[in-house]
Amino acid sequence: MTLPLMPKATAVWLIENTALTFQQIADFTGMHALEVQAIADGDVAAGIVGLDPVANGQLTREEIARCETDPAAHLRLAKSDVPVPQTRTKGARYTPVSKRNDRPDGIAWLLRHVPELTDAQIAKLIGSTKDTIKKVRDRSHWNSANIKPRDPVLLGLCSQSDLNAAVVIARRRTGGQPPRMDEGTEGGEPEAGAADAGANDAGADETALPADTAGEQPEGDENPPYARA
Repeated sequence: MTLPLMPKATAVWLIENTALTFQQIADFTGMHALEVQAIADGDVAAGIVGLDPVANGQLTREEIARCETDPAAHLRLAKSDVPVPQTRTKGARYTPVSKRNDRPDGIAWLLRHVPELTDAQIAKLIGSTKDTIKKVRDRSHWNSANIKPRDPVLLGLCSQSDLNAAVVIARRRTGGQPPRMDEGTEGGEPEAGAADAGANDAGADETALPADTAGEQPEGDENPPYARA
């Protein structure tokens, strides 16, 4: 359904200048009849100046007169040369100017902590471009020296729900394998198995007797070989 330009302002004018019903005005402007009634009562849109739809070619006097005589009739929008506002298509997320300098930090955080995300997913989440993501990844970005990985949710670059949804999609594509923890955290953490193995090896080195001393201690040797400094 095509709506008139500035629906509320048009509704204000129709309320003040015609005998149309609230429902007729609501249907024409894409509003609820109760909202139109609230405008008429002065509870809503008190500071809005009415916009004449006849003057801008969206309605004719004849069309208004026809609907005034028949409360069940619906206003028909006249064909006009006035350009109709286009609905914004899906694309890269809009990022406020004040937050655009934070995007490289958010990209670096995603590359480190959620490496299974594709460049397209990161670009959509952060509102950036694949070229910028590539430069952040290979450290060829002009500001690489000052880029610090920071959570894009905390920076206000994306919502937690959008990030979670992107991670779910990415992990389905990669077979559900989560990123390695030692790759996703700064400095990394040793794997539990490797840590245990290292501890066992260390314990073994400290307590195991050399093969040639497993028997009786040689006479005249006050300290066993494994206890020497």
